[in-house]
Amino acid sequence: MPDRLTISIEGGVADVRLTRAEKMNALDGPMFDALVEAGDRLAADHSVRAVVLSGEGRAFCAGLDFSGFQAMVGDGADTAGTGSIGRVAEGRITHHAQQACWTWHELPVPVIAAVHGVAFGGGLQLALGADIRIVSPDVRMAVLEIRWGLSPDMTATQVLPGLVGPDVAKELTWTGREVGGEEAVRIGLATRVSDDPHASALELAREIADKSPQAVRGAKHLIDLSRHADWATGFAEERRVIGSLIGGPNQAEAVHAYFEKRPAVYEDFADEPR
Repeated sequence: MPDRLTISIEGGVADVRLTRAEKMNALDGPMFDALVEAGDRLAADHSVRAVVLSGEGRAFCAGLDFSGFQAMVGDGADTAGTGSIGRVAEGRITHHAQQACWTWHELPVPVIAAVHGVAFGGGLQLALGADIRIVSPDVRMAVLEIRWGLSPDMTATQVLPGLVGPDVAKELTWTGREVGGEEAVRIGLATRVSDDPHASALELAREIADKSPQAVRGAKHLIDLSRHADWATGFAEERRVIGSLIGGPNQAEAVHAYFEKRPAVYEDFADEPR
């Protein structure tokens, strides 16, 4: 993992950085492995309350490293086949390349992507795995697979329409055109623009990490559920989650800290409301 990404954790915030700067953090076999491993590691660490995902060097992630494409997909060059990025692990709903992006969505804590330089193809799909995207004004984002005669296959076809609408998702996917920072925010591809996305992402992550971890995790679960559950299921799950929060030590601490005008001190729990 160290030669592809690093993880540092401070104050409940995990700072995850892609470190293949000489290749603009392009995705190769070891990078896919490192991303999946990082997601699994953070999911098991109940002290983590928020995650910042970024890339070192000139770019967030330039997409797939085609120099090792054949080795990654194996014989037949089919990402749905038996190659390393096309294998589906037991218990997953994704193949390995999809999981490198989906693992950030699956994390029970908020994930904030700090995006600068370029986020092309698989790099954009990686950013879409985050809950929030803070981008630089001069960022270049594109669903670039059409350039290579491909369609996105790392979760973008399922995630992107919910952010920008199906018509815009189709237009971006069919043309492969680049989107800058201001337009990305306007169409819903990004959350906001910052001259220093990484610093802004860390600031937001620290703010979130100061809130009750159970309440934050419960809210992420419910909002994500709303994208595919019917109304009755969503309302029932709301009742279940709020019932797990009310009267608990962290909920009581939130109330006491507010009225006592002091910072709250929350406990970390393995049994978060899910």
